[in-house]
Amino acid sequence: MYHTIIIVGNLGRDPEMRYTPSGQAVTSFSVATNRQYTNNNGETIKETTWFRISAWGKQAETCNQYLKKGSKVLVEGRLTSDSATGGPRLWTGQDGQARASYEVNAQTVRFLSSRGEVESGGGGTAPGDDFPPGSDDENIPF
Repeated sequence: MYHTIIIVGNLGRDPEMRYTPSGQAVTSFSVATNRQYTNNNGETIKETTWFRISAWGKQAETCNQYLKKGSKVLVEGRLTSDSATGGPRLWTGQDGQARASYEVNAQTVRFLSSRGEVESGGGGTAPGDDFPPGSDDENIPF
């Protein structure tokens, strides 16, 4: 069996790179995807889903070098489940609310922001693509 997931979103914080004991590079970063829709009552609803991404080898080094908080990326990879729950990693936020994060082992990472957008702090976000209130780094479990 085989599965793949494709995510397009913005980095929630700068990537963090480390090396395994065997010397292989691994870079971790979080990506937020946003969805906006109007419900039956005419209210605009904004949803943000967070994914924790792990990139390996040369791709990890490249991600660490060029990605920054706010960078827009497309990630293609394999969804990995929490061994304890069989689903997303469950945790409790600082506000006491139950939360979940999805973990993805990246096979491909495409940079969608231009260098100028990231360096100027623009992050390459489109109108309506910004993070909703309360989705700052304090609420990210990693």
